[in-house]
Amino acid sequence: MHPVLVTVVQRLGLGLLTLFMVSVIIFSAIEFLPGDFGQAVLGQSATEETVAAFRKELGLDQPAYIRYFDWIASVATGDLGTSFSGRAASGGDDRSRAVIDLVGPRLWNTLFLAGMTAIIAVPLALFLGITAALFRNSIYDRSVNAATLTTISFPEFFVAYLLILLLVSLNPVFPSLANVSADTPLADRIYRTALPALTLTLVIVAHMMRMTRAAIINLLASPYIEMAQLKGVSRMNVILYHALPNAWAPIVNVIAFNLAYLVVGVVVVEVVFVYPGIGQLMVDAVTTRDIPVVQACALIFAATYILLNLIADIISIVTNPRLLHPR
Repeated sequence: MHPVLVTVVQRLGLGLLTLFMVSVIIFSAIEFLPGDFGQAVLGQSATEETVAAFRKELGLDQPAYIRYFDWIASVATGDLGTSFSGRAASGGDDRSRAVIDLVGPRLWNTLFLAGMTAIIAVPLALFLGITAALFRNSIYDRSVNAATLTTISFPEFFVAYLLILLLVSLNPVFPSLANVSADTPLADRIYRTALPALTLTLVIVAHMMRMTRAAIINLLASPYIEMAQLKGVSRMNVILYHALPNAWAPIVNVIAFNLAYLVVGVVVVEVVFVYPGIGQLMVDAVTTRDIPVVQACALIFAATYILLNLIADIISIVTNPRLLHPR
C-alpha cells in the first residue's frame, strides 16, 4: 500500500478516536454540573413527584454510562435527541422539538457566516503574507506586521464593539443586529451579516498572514531558492513558483485552524450581534439547562474542529514530496 494512503488511513482512525474521547469529555463535563436538571427545567415550584416523573420520562434516572451509550448510539443513527425545554413547556411530548430541527437552521447560519468570512479573509491573508515576504523589512512589511499585531491583541468582543461604534453609531453603514431568518433574501442576508463577518476577518487574517509570511521567508534561505535567484528568476516568480508550493503545508494548517475557529469560536461574535447561529443557540441552551442541545452543539463544534484539522493533515501529507515519491 502506498505510504500516503497508509498515513491518511491512520489519520482518519486517530480522528475518530479523538472524536470518541471528546464525546466522553462532553458528556462527563455536563454530568459534573451542579444541581438537578429536572428541577432546573421545571422550576422551583415543581413538586418532588413531578420532578421524579420528568426525570424518568427523560431517562435521567438511569446510570450515567447507560445514558452515554444510548446517546452515542442515537447520534450514530443521526438522532440528536429531543429538547428538554419543549417537553417542560408542554408537560409531555406534544410540543417537544427534535434537537436536529433546532440545530439545523442555526448551523446553516453559522456556516454561512464562516463561509462569508473565509471568502474575504483567506485571499486577503495570502496576499498580505506573500507581499510582506516579497518586500521584507520595508515600510510596507513593517506596517502590515504592526496592523496584524494590533488586531491579534484585541479580543473579539472589543473589535465587535469598536466596529459598532464606527460603522453603526458614528457612521450608520451597517445594522448593529444581524437578525436573519430562513426567508431573508441573499443580498439582505449578506448586508446584515457584513459586520460580524468583518469582525471575524480582522481577528483571523493576522494569524494566517503572519504564518504565510514566516513560511515563505523560511524557504527563501533554501539552496534551491538561491539557485533560482542566481539564474536570474525574478523575486516574484521565485516566491510564487518555487517557495509557495513548498510552503503550502504550514499555510494550509493555519488556514484550517482558523476556519475551524470560524465555526467553533463564533460564540462571542454571535452573542454580541445577536446572530441566530449555533453559538447563540448553545448559550441559550446552557441558560435553560437543555442538556441534549448543549451536547449536540458541543459535539458539532468538536467534529468540525477535528474534521478541518484532519483535512489539513491530509493535504500536508499529499503535498509532501518525500511521501509522494518514496525510495
